[in-house]
Parts: sequence; C-alpha cells; structure tokens
Amino acid sequence: MDEPILTIEEREAINGGRWFSSLSPSLRHDILRCAFVRRYRDGDLIAARGDPPEDWIACAKGAVRVSSTSVSGKQITLTYVEPGIWFGDVAIFDGDRRTHDAYAHGDTTILCVAKADFRKILASHVELYEAMLRLHARRIRQLFGLVEDLNTLPLRSRLAKQLTHLVRSYGVPSLADGREMRIGLHLAQEELAQLLGASRQRVNQELKAMEREEVIRIEPGGLVVRNRDALLRIVEAES
Repeated sequence: MDEPILTIEEREAINGGRWFSSLSPSLRHDILRCAFVRRYRDGDLIAARGDPPEDWIACAKGAVRVSSTSVSGKQITLTYVEPGIWFGDVAIFDGDRRTHDAYAHGDTTILCVAKADFRKILASHVELYEAMLRLHARRIRQLFGLVEDLNTLPLRSRLAKQLTHLVRSYGVPSLADGREMRIGLHLAQEELAQLLGASRQRVNQELKAMEREEVIRIEPGGLVVRNRDALLRIVEAES
C-alpha cells in the first residue's frame, strides 16, 4: 500500500507536529527529502517486537497502537501514537531490537526515514542531536506524569484526563451541535481500560456516570464529549 507522497492533510499533520515544527527549515527539508511513505489498513502490523530497527517513523494519519503481549498471550495496549509524533529512534540509538509491537489503528499512514539516512542527517545537522534530547526529555516527563497519575489520581480523574487528551488530538465538532466534540479515534472500552491500567467493568461504570451527568454521550460509533468544561473540572478536582 505504499504511495510516493503524502496527501495535503498528511503533510500538514507532519509539519504541524509540535516537535517537528520547532526544527530549522533546512533540517526539516533534509528529513522530508529522505523520507518515504507507507500506508496500512486497520490491524496491519507495522513493526514487531524483536525486529531490528530499520526506520525512524512518524505517524501522518490515523494512529499507531503500541502494544505488548502478556505471559498468557493477551495483547495489552500501552499507548497510541497520533499524527505528527515521531518514534522508533530509541532502538536506532542504542542498537538494540524493537521492544514492542506496533499496529495500525484505522487506516494509517506513516513516514519513514531509513536508519542509514537518519545517521547521515545526524552527521550533517548537529541541531538534530539537541532536538532529539528535547524529544526524549519530553517523553520521560510524560512517562513520570503517567506513573504519578496512576498512583495518585482516582480512575474517574484519569479517565477524564485521557478523554481530554483524545478530544485535543482527535476531536471532531459534531454537525448537530458545534459545542459537542466527537472523538474520531474509535477505542473499544477494553482498549481504553488498558490505557488507564483498569478493568473494562470499572471504566464502563465511570463512563456511564459521566453520561448521566451529561458530560459525555456513549454511542455505538464511539464517544461524544458534550461538556469539555465539566470534563476539565473533573481532572482539576483531584489534580
């Protein structure tokens, strides 16, 4: 499913990424000049745990589901990589193999830079070293934040925080009511529960409570956030 170029929307997602947009024009140009496009359908394997690191990757459309497999053989979703986010560089830097599986979630487009080209860009742009340090530092801060939330916030607040993030990244204004935001990334309740480190039953209970409070609406096609301010108040109440 490879296509030679990004669509306008996909290119905007890459260029609009917070980290990528902070790079100098010449560095962005050299990265994009070396990059190639791959397209996947929902559920397709992008990279497997144990694979050698061949590419540095950015999500341009859809989402990349990063998962692990438990001892019992159950797949556990750890995170979703959204459009504009780069990943896969850790294995290139340390020379080890991929640590997790990566699957397309929905129709997904990724932008890839081959390992050899990545190293050439590093050699010609010292700026990229510092930029990668900033990127890794941000990931570490996010990781510590997740650990802190898991240990200090009740499930209701963690769920509200996750929904707020999903609205920010995948929110689509409702045609019927512009104040409502539909979460474009469709997640089963089991997948949402895995992101929160909770059971599906407990997450379902919290979602039902938020629906009764008219904060969200649960529909067959996904979730609609009816009141973003109320969602933020739930987050701030325990933060």
